[in-house]
Amino acid sequence: MIKHRPVPASLDDPLYYLENMDILVAWVANHHADLLTEQERNRLAAFSGLATGPRALLTRMVMRTGELFRADKLRYPELPVPESEALRMLIQAGWLDPAPELCLDDLFRLFTLAELRPVFADWLQQQGHPKTLGKARMRELLAEPFNAPRALGAWLPGGGEASTVVQLQDMALFDRIRLMFFGNLRQSWTDFVLVELGVQQFESVPFTPESRAFQHRSEVDCYLQMHQCRERLDTGEPAVDVWPDVPGPVDNPWLTSRRDRLLLELGRQAERQGERELALEVWENSGHREARLKQLRLLERMKCFQEAWGIACQWRTSDLSDAEAQGLARLLKRLAPKVGADQPEPVDNPPLQEFTLTLPKPDTGKVEWAALQHLATDDAPVFYVENTLINALFGLLCWPVLFLPLPGAFFHPFHIGPADLTREDFVARRQQAFEQRFRLLDTGAYRREILDTFKNKQGIANPFVFWPVLDEALLELALHCIPSGHLEALFRRLLNNIKEHRSGFPDLIRLVPEADQPEQRYEMIEVKGPGDRLQDHQVRWLQFFARQGIPASVCYVRWQDDEARGGKSPFAPCVSSPPATATWTSATPRRPAAKRALPATRRSRLNAVTAIKASTH
Repeated sequence: MIKHRPVPASLDDPLYYLENMDILVAWVANHHADLLTEQERNRLAAFSGLATGPRALLTRMVMRTGELFRADKLRYPELPVPESEALRMLIQAGWLDPAPELCLDDLFRLFTLAELRPVFADWLQQQGHPKTLGKARMRELLAEPFNAPRALGAWLPGGGEASTVVQLQDMALFDRIRLMFFGNLRQSWTDFVLVELGVQQFESVPFTPESRAFQHRSEVDCYLQMHQCRERLDTGEPAVDVWPDVPGPVDNPWLTSRRDRLLLELGRQAERQGERELALEVWENSGHREARLKQLRLLERMKCFQEAWGIACQWRTSDLSDAEAQGLARLLKRLAPKVGADQPEPVDNPPLQEFTLTLPKPDTGKVEWAALQHLATDDAPVFYVENTLINALFGLLCWPVLFLPLPGAFFHPFHIGPADLTREDFVARRQQAFEQRFRLLDTGAYRREILDTFKNKQGIANPFVFWPVLDEALLELALHCIPSGHLEALFRRLLNNIKEHRSGFPDLIRLVPEADQPEQRYEMIEVKGPGDRLQDHQVRWLQFFARQGIPASVCYVRWQDDEARGGKSPFAPCVSSPPATATWTSATPRRPAAKRALPATRRSRLNAVTAIKASTH
């Protein structure tokens, strides 16, 4: 176990990025030493033993894109020694190759058109081409006759200072330790070494060998192989050529989820490239929750109706998210007449509560703020919360569960939340722990637990809690007004598909603490301005509210004509008594349309919504 928690550098230090890189290298060397070869361990020790100047320059180069660098373009005034001296030391220690061979693409990437024109002017003139060709056209003409790599001196004889290009020698090692630290290769070095992590507080999670995602070096190799396959797909290589190199099924659940995602993308590429049979095979082997529906839709397009019907009917008995159930229901409805089957029983979705407000158009602010001001009273305050409040109540109640040190959940001390948060088995691996927390909802102890956690964990990163929009008064009022049974229903649906269900909550919540009945003490209100309509995921939440008896409605705001603007309409005194100027209806949801940007009136509210949505990807 790592006993000492590393402390990130301050941006006041001009070499803060080096200190953060040192933290990263030391973390991997200490925590994953058994997954490194002796040569790799020695190389990391050699990195740590470099003088400050060359180590800082090497860090800068590792953070940049590519492995080739022009010596004359490496300018970092914060280094304690000249760049040329740091380069000399790195070359001497074997970290840089001072004379790499360059292909034509390398040359054109490293040098400007003005630098390249004199080099190829005579050849272009001999071939009858003008010397004023653009860079892309020149590269196209030179591709075949100059296709052999050569040293820079052969490309640019007498090039002076510009004729020095160096190549990093250990990028494979740095990529490996980046994977071990982040748990993925999607994040770059700048996600850590260029961030002042000290401005953020992180939950302290114990790190033990048993809690690591990688238990064997072969598992790291497997991940790297899958990453290479994904890079090949991203560069346009045919899926049929990549498929044979995808690793087979693995025992490691965390790697299995990565493989499932790779197969989902490989199937997409195969379908786009006309390899339909391959796409079906790949999706059949993927356990990703999106793969099955894609497989069925492709079978439908291929007119394999009976096969699609059989798979769909079997899948219908599984535990599905709302989005999956909706997509499957639509598919079964289309397939039924094709196979001569009875139409599936339609889902009996309850009607949604809707009302319309006609308000003066404000000179500033957005529609949500206008609705909030109109609906709020002293006895029934209204808050703009959208995705923040229910997520926060869940995150505070289930804090100990979210930060359990399970394998593949945490890779380093600077996680905002568990790395497997949106993985299919996230809940299953913590089911018993979640049930223990939910039992607090039956005893009433949940209120004190949530408020104590709010005080004790103030400011510590949690993927469900956005601190700037929360205060103790709002939490106390919400806990008084929202029945525990409703909270449990909301929390369980949230866990059914965290990636999908963390968003889509209504914009406003109205709290009525003095109402006689608990169910009348609050109402969630989705606000839609002129021309704005509900999205699918918002409709699914509203239908869920209706089925569970959770008070929620949709408020459609219309603006008064300029000449008709007058006094303000009466406020709504409570949830059960609508505004005098409002028209209330009970209706099925309106047809979804593309969502417009929904800025909050206060910057902190907007940041909260953005942060919660972003952390789902």
